[in-house]
Amino acid sequence: MNDFKPFKDWLKQVSFLTEEDCALFEPYLKIKKYSAKEHFLNEGKTCQEIGFINRGSFRTYYLSDGKEINTHFVFENDFVVDYDSFLEGKPSKYAIQALEDVEIVSFNLEALQKAYNQSQNWERFGRIMAEQSYKLTTQRVESFLFLDGERRYLDLQENHPLIFDRIPLYHIASYLGMERESLSRLRKKIAGK
Repeated sequence: MNDFKPFKDWLKQVSFLTEEDCALFEPYLKIKKYSAKEHFLNEGKTCQEIGFINRGSFRTYYLSDGKEINTHFVFENDFVVDYDSFLEGKPSKYAIQALEDVEIVSFNLEALQKAYNQSQNWERFGRIMAEQSYKLTTQRVESFLFLDGERRYLDLQENHPLIFDRIPLYHIASYLGMERESLSRLRKKIAGK
């Protein structure tokens, strides 16, 4: 069913957003669907919208020497976007691809700017989104600076166990910065402990 209910329910959890705040934003919302392997964003294109995921999953990746390197996975009740490209209006260095059939609620920067101008609560929402994006980026960078591959794997297993049910292992290996075979050996080693 195409509806905005999951997004509205999520917004209601952001306790400072009022019914009026949500109502003023609703006219700008659109339902969009992507088939598995379809791109939400291609490298070199400007990210024109943010999508709240009703169902499905996406991966963010970049190309290095012709090889796809995964940097991020997002699932239901999360947002799909390249914030830097979206906010700055510049071409993205990343591609974002659906891993499953996906339905999102999307809105563009103009809608967000109008909401910011009409309500301080939406400005606060924008700040929280930016802080969350910064936090995720910092965690990702620090995991490569301070943890080895095994520790990154164990952290992922502990903090995001559902990834292993929904994401192919070769994508997970890329995300962890290792080859698929290395991940298989690591999983066997950990299972043997």
